[in-house]
Order: sequence, then C-alpha cells, then structure tokens
Amino acid sequence: MKKGQDTLDRTDLKILDILQRECRISNVELANQIHLSPTPCLERVRRLEKNGYIEKYVAHLNPKKLKANLTAYVQLSLASTSTEAVKEFNQQISEIDEIVECAMVAGQFDYLIKIRTENMDEYCKFLGSTLAAIKGVTQTHTYVVMEEVKSTHLIQL
Repeated sequence: MKKGQDTLDRTDLKILDILQRECRISNVELANQIHLSPTPCLERVRRLEKNGYIEKYVAHLNPKKLKANLTAYVQLSLASTSTEAVKEFNQQISEIDEIVECAMVAGQFDYLIKIRTENMDEYCKFLGSTLAAIKGVTQTHTYVVMEEVKSTHLIQL
C-alpha cells in the first residue's frame, strides 16, 4: 500500500467481502453481520467508497435471458504497438458493446478480448464487420466457450 493511503483492518475487509457478494444488503444487516452499530458501519462504507476501494455497485445479469448466449475470447494482434496506435485501438475497442472485457497482454499477441453475442451467426457478423474494421488489427484467433465452468467478480480478500 502506498504511503499515506488508508490501511484496511479486518472489519473493512469483512465489509468489502460482504458487499461484493451482496451489494443490496441494508446497512443495518451489514452492521449486524460485522458486529457494529449502523452509524460506524455506514461511516466505514462511505470511507471505503471515498478512498476508491468500492468503485460502484452493479447487478449481474443473466446473459442467456438477454440474447448474449455465445461467449468468445479473441486473441488479437496489432500491426503496431506504438503509443499512438495503442491509444487509438483502446478508444475504438471501448466503444464496442459486444466486447465486455479487453486486456493488453504480454506474449505472442497484443490483446485478449471477451465478446458476448446472441449466437454464432451474430459473432460471425461481428467478426467480419466490426472487429475487421478496427484500424491496425492484423490477426485474430477466436476461442468459443462451450461451457462456462467458473465466472466470478469476487476478489479474494
């Protein structure tokens, strides 16, 4: 932890663990679970939010019910990894709704992206029109998910 940043005690870690599992928990119930009264519990949560430990609260949606049945991972290489080329690629990729995750990686390719579409036909359209239209993309390798074995947003604390 950087000098000047808050250090987290066991109670803070417990709060974070509970909230990442159930962010809609009431402050009273959270306070009960961590054995604090509601006011100091709320003060801790607000401090964790203010200091950036809690970025936002979200709902995890069921992709199968929302026409996002197909998940694919795509390895992607760029013609150039200059600062300007990377910046332009990052901007373009951030505007594409089908891409739910994108990471620059070290190794034999430059990026790994996770895509959700309704089905294989939609993925083929996406690959041929959207992904192929991104300036500087030279090569892609797609891995279609047959079965999602584990998917979590939880961070081990």
